[in-house]
Amino acid sequence: MSILEKTFTSAPGRAISRKAGLKDPPRLRRGRTWPSGAIIHGTIGDGSLVADTLHLLGRAVEEPVVDAGTDAPGYGQKIGALVVDATELTSISQLERLRALLRPAVRGIERSGRIIIVAREDHDGWEAAAAARALDGINRTVAKELRGGATSTLVWVAGDTTASDLLTTLGFALQGRSAFVDGQAWKVASTATKIDDLVTAPLAGRTVIVTGAARGIGAQIARVVARDGAEVIAVDIPPAGEQLAAVANEVGGIAIQLDITQADAGAVLAQHVAQRGRGLHGIVHNAGITRDKMLVNTDTARWESVLEVNLAAQMRINEVLLDPDTDGGLDDGGRIVGVASTSGLAGNKGQTNYAASKAGVAGLVIAMSSDLASREITVNAVAPGFIETEMTGKIPFVQREIFRRSNSLDQGGRPVDVAETISYLLDPGSQAVTGQVIRVCGQNLVGA
Repeated sequence: MSILEKTFTSAPGRAISRKAGLKDPPRLRRGRTWPSGAIIHGTIGDGSLVADTLHLLGRAVEEPVVDAGTDAPGYGQKIGALVVDATELTSISQLERLRALLRPAVRGIERSGRIIIVAREDHDGWEAAAAARALDGINRTVAKELRGGATSTLVWVAGDTTASDLLTTLGFALQGRSAFVDGQAWKVASTATKIDDLVTAPLAGRTVIVTGAARGIGAQIARVVARDGAEVIAVDIPPAGEQLAAVANEVGGIAIQLDITQADAGAVLAQHVAQRGRGLHGIVHNAGITRDKMLVNTDTARWESVLEVNLAAQMRINEVLLDPDTDGGLDDGGRIVGVASTSGLAGNKGQTNYAASKAGVAGLVIAMSSDLASREITVNAVAPGFIETEMTGKIPFVQREIFRRSNSLDQGGRPVDVAETISYLLDPGSQAVTGQVIRVCGQNLVGA
């Protein structure tokens, strides 16, 4: 248990929380762990995509309990998850079937259980479009009504998405790796890549660069991608050299002391990759800074420094690593993952410069993903909410507790939650996921 976790769960901390009428937050299931209760498979129509994917995952499923009256029926034992195939939902009347599946499941879901809805956005017709969009409101609301650390997720699929395309996404959503991803929706397309298993070391034999890796979220990203088999090139500024070396030694990677804003940063990274004698599978642009001030007090220096580190520098690095003539550049089929923020998606008082940079990351992801599709390079981002780090540990207790509790899971996330989502996006099996920004925020109530 980290110092931050000990402080958060200390007797004084709990006493203050209870005096304020706050309950202890639920303990979340994390890691490559499956629900302990039964996985229930429900359908709207005759779609088979979810059933086929659960079969590939090797998960046994049980039939759903369906509510048909005013007295909600229940499950005999707590269930681990309800996964609904709504790919054939095309009418408003069919939403009643979803309500009938959800009501018993929400009542009977275990702690850290999962509600997952798989659906299509691309049906023809006004009613089909309206019914599909209704699912987004249902998903977000169910996520806010669940208790005990249970979460809800909506996965959009294309008409030609296969079980192979959906495999890593459904595995991630069911496992504890998605602990702090709640009330969110993202898209899975279709690809020519075919996989038939969810492996525990998907990055084995692959090289991944992680910037800002000396501490906090960056250090945890390095640990998780190394756990998943990657050779890690950990990057941070020279003043963080000692911490950076410790992280690199811990994960068996290499450390590069580098200011990513210098003009030749991309060339330096490519040179180090080339010296390893292998290609580059992925880069995680985690490095970032804040220079918070109200806009009326934000001068040019504060503005430019944040935009430079958080956005412009990674664009320059990408240009070098994406050049096919660069020795040590990004392989075809590689991965680029940016770190955005809920501040960029929803805005945050006193962070105009930071919000601009993080919204820019989201825009960059969307623009690059289509341009790089022909090379099968995926580009995605995560958008963390309130994550417990040494930096957030310095926020005054009352203010910190408000930030922690301002989401559906009643707690701050951990750096590992961000890292697990990034590792899912780096997975070669996640080829069908690109141009997406996934919020790792526990369904933060700001901008939710």
